[in-house]
Amino acid sequence: MLEKLDHDALKDFLESKYNKFANPAFIENDPIQIPHSYSKKEDVEISGFIASTIAWGQRVSIIKNAKNFMSLMDNSPYDFIINHKPGDLKRFEKAVHRTFNGTDLAFFAESLQNIYLNHGGLEKIFCTDKGDLFSGLVNFYKVFFSIPHPQRTRRHVANVESGSAAKRLNMFLRWMVRDDKRGVDFGIWKQIPTADLYIPLDLHSGRVARMLGMLNRNQNDWKSVCELTSVLREFDPKDPVKYDFALFGVGVNEDF
Repeated sequence: MLEKLDHDALKDFLESKYNKFANPAFIENDPIQIPHSYSKKEDVEISGFIASTIAWGQRVSIIKNAKNFMSLMDNSPYDFIINHKPGDLKRFEKAVHRTFNGTDLAFFAESLQNIYLNHGGLEKIFCTDKGDLFSGLVNFYKVFFSIPHPQRTRRHVANVESGSAAKRLNMFLRWMVRDDKRGVDFGIWKQIPTADLYIPLDLHSGRVARMLGMLNRNQNDWKSVCELTSVLREFDPKDPVKYDFALFGVGVNEDF
């Protein structure tokens, strides 16, 4: 069982687990393999956004269904998003991942088309004049649902103003922003500093963080995200979210 460690020992532990899990082998069993199928920036970010959105449940199912969603976009997500007509969305009718269904995927296509044609793309709407990522997450939610939409789809996009931990959005941002040259995260977004990222808090990372004495709150909510990210910034102010590999990796892969 994990023990509470002093500051130096805890940093050594986190660094060792980061080094263990942050390598290309991580991709094989993780939804990040979906955007790794592409090289064009817009294909990477669109496929990454959709794959991260459905990243709950068994990873095998997440990957399988994300691949199916990409095939429904002819494995050219950016081209499909930009050029699709309303009739093209009928192909999504039987698409499903748990509670995310074809209605949701069709709206995602419509909203992403609006974002790329009228708002400068996904990266731009996470960057606001306020200059902090919380404001970027708030702005993203508002822009994403700024066109007519099915009410049911709101459950699939985190609203940090309501206290959501936004695990999947923060994971997506980690994928796009971090560039540690280890071949997992992409680092294709240059306008958001790595230091500003928030930890993608989920059951696994939260459990390990609490056992290590890094997180006191019991809920996995936005306040816990801020609390844990603040602690991680003590160990690496420039790249605190690299420790997501450590916390998630231990939680999923190691018996403690």
